Amino acid sequence: MGYLSIDKKKITSKTFVELKQAGEKITMLTAYDYTTAGIIDAAGIDGILVGDSASNVMAGNETTLPISIDQMIYHARAVARACKHCLVVCDMPFGSYQVSREEGVRNAVRMMKETGVDALKMEGGIEIADTIRGIIDAGIPVMGHLGLTPQSVHKFGGYGLRAKEEAEAEKLLNDARTLDAVGCFAITLEKVPAKLAEEVTKSVSCATIGIGAGSGTDGQILVYADALGMTQGFKPKFLRHFADVNKCMTDGVQEYIHTVKACSFPNIDESY
Repeated sequence: MGYLSIDKKKITSKTFVELKQAGEKITMLTAYDYTTAGIIDAAGIDGILVGDSASNVMAGNETTLPISIDQMIYHARAVARACKHCLVVCDMPFGSYQVSREEGVRNAVRMMKETGVDALKMEGGIEIADTIRGIIDAGIPVMGHLGLTPQSVHKFGGYGLRAKEEAEAEKLLNDARTLDAVGCFAITLEKVPAKLAEEVTKSVSCATIGIGAGSGTDGQILVYADALGMTQGFKPKFLRHFADVNKCMTDGVQEYIHTVKACSFPNIDESY
């Protein structure tokens, strides 16, 4: 294990690049609330993404599109308060940066001021490069996001594998180089062929974080509820369960129900 893993100083966007240069894999999970973020941070994770996937995981929406800036600020502020060690990145939600560079920069500044996070994430390539440059020029670290970009689900017609064909793969590679050139410290690569993700990783100086992109990226990210077995009925090829929290919680709730109905909780020692 390299020294960067055991150094408990606050991780920054610069650390991600240093981890890439050192050949040490970067670990990330999502989180959307104070309690969960505190547990994940204390466990030693390198980064937490306050994803717009909160729209699905926390609110039950079918897509990430409905979540607003105000809602993202609420979730991100809670997560940032809990984290003492890891880098906290917040998604800019759909509609907050697509209209114009000026509006994108204004919304980015607001999100940083009101959340206390360390960086923002944006979906898209060359088309939003100028806006990303403006946000970085304002002093805000930006993580890019290429491949399957959930905010464009209706354009893609679903959540299938991206960049399978040569033309789209070439565009993704060019987009990654552009994001690297404008100053992104990292790029999320979602649901793209492993060979392409590895090629991108070797082509850019910034860190690459994969989800469904093979093992050749500089790091990995998963939605915590998926990785810990809380989500039911969702098991894409790239997902591995690292715990069965759903069963643990179900067992606990059922035991609670049983003890209350049996009048064994609370007992004398648990009463005032």
